Formats: sequence, C-alpha cells, structure tokens
Amino acid sequence: MLPENTLAAFENALAMGVTTLEMDVAITSDGVAVISHDAALNPALTRDAQGQWIKASGPLIKTLTLEQVQSYDVGRLNPGHAYAKSFTQQQPRDGERIPTLASVLKRVKDLGATDVQFDIETKVFPNKPNDTVAPEDFVRIMLGVIREAGVVDRVMIQSFDWRTLQMFQAAEPRIRTMYLTIQNRNNNNVADPAWTAGRMQRDYPTVGHMVKAAGGAIWAPNFNDIDAQAVTTAQAQGVQVMPWTVNEPADMGRMLDWKVDGIITDYPNRLREVMRERDVSLPVGIKK
Repeated sequence: MLPENTLAAFENALAMGVTTLEMDVAITSDGVAVISHDAALNPALTRDAQGQWIKASGPLIKTLTLEQVQSYDVGRLNPGHAYAKSFTQQQPRDGERIPTLASVLKRVKDLGATDVQFDIETKVFPNKPNDTVAPEDFVRIMLGVIREAGVVDRVMIQSFDWRTLQMFQAAEPRIRTMYLTIQNRNNNNVADPAWTAGRMQRDYPTVGHMVKAAGGAIWAPNFNDIDAQAVTTAQAQGVQVMPWTVNEPADMGRMLDWKVDGIITDYPNRLREVMRERDVSLPVGIKK
C-alpha cells in the first residue's frame, strides 16, 4: 500500500492488477487538474519544501499554482496525525508530488495499460462554493484533459455533487456518470437538493430510480447504506451498482454475493484474494 493519489500508488495498483483506477481531482489557480482528495492541502500527508509537516489544513488548491502545489511532498503519512493510524500498512515514498490528471493518464498509457478504466471524482461542494473553482470551470478543465488524452470511452466521472455529473452528461454523453451517495445520521446528500441538482428523494421510489431519472449510468452508494434488494432494484432500472469504500474481506464477500457491478476499495490486494477464493476472474497486472 503506497501513498494515496500519487503516481507511485497508481503504478502499484496497475502492477497488482485492477480494472479501474479511482482518483479525486482539484483545480489549481492556473487551471490545472491535479489529483487530490481534498480541496486544501492535507496536514496528514503534506510536508513543505523544508520537510516540515504543515500544521493545519493548508491553502486551498484553487489559490495555488501548479508549481506551488508540487513544491510539497506527499510521499508519507504524518505519524503524529490521527489519520495515519487508519493506514498503518502504508509504505512511504518520499519525494512523491501531487500529480496532474494529465500525468496519471500519460503514465497509464506509457505502461501499456490500455484496458484500464478511470473513475475520476469531482471534488466540488455545494455547501462550500468558495473552496473550489466553479462547477462549470471544473468540468471544462477536466473534460479538456480527458479528451486530449483520448480516454473518453474509458472514463467514469463520479461525484456527490450531482450538478457536475449533469454537466458532463450534457457536454460529453460518451462519458459514464457515477452518482455517489451517502445516507447516514450525519450525512445524507440524497436528501438535500443542493447536492442532487435539484432532485427530491421523495419523488422517487428508490435511490436507484432517482439515479436513473438523473441520467446516471452507475450508482455508487456507501456500502453500509445498501442491501441486496437495493442492488437488484437499481440493476432492474439499468443502473449499475458500485459501492464504496469496501475494505474488509467479509464486506467484499457480501457485496459479491449481492452481485454488485464493481467494488471501490483502498485494498485491491484484499479484494483480489476474496475474488480468488471464489474463482472470480482476476485482472492481469501490468509490468513496469
């Protein structure tokens, strides 16, 4: 397990054997799409040019140029940060920088992984509009990179903010859209029309129906929020189901029992082992 959202981590996943690389995107002040889970620099994994851990959530990426963003080292977790306790198996790769989306797509091409898909999340927040560039600019910049790389047919765009998914559908119908949902006591984007591009949950019998009506090809729910019936109901609507983030083997097995269409995980090695035990066909790794 290597540092998240880095070229080293993507190469490791390809070598292991995966069907899809999942990543999150932010946009810099000079309009470059970069790979980052957070809208701001994260103190759990970010060191400055002097090798010092940043003390708190850093500057918003939208306020930094690409050169400034890449002056930070994201090659290991801060051992003093609580986040590090969740990923004790992560191996450091000092010197790793926040990569651009274009560089990830190029690296995959250079490695000959021509069948690998890309699941790319737009990190946009209706409740924090000033944290990122506007959704329209987000979509325009990302789409330009995807088209330039010639991978339109291999890309899925996912988001909790369904506005960006609607924009992608209008701008490039060939790109599959993946509707992220979470439904628990503290977070429920399905219940808030600000997140669902104005749709109201009460107007649909199930979330699967809601995703279908929005034009989504894929529903990506939190795996804790679904059951077997939710999966089959969505699939009956022609909507694929790909739950996130499934990290424990028992949960992976349950998702496979329910015949989900894909599984998003931080641990593809664990998923491969579960699949192997069930005689499920495994993707072939790519040699570096």
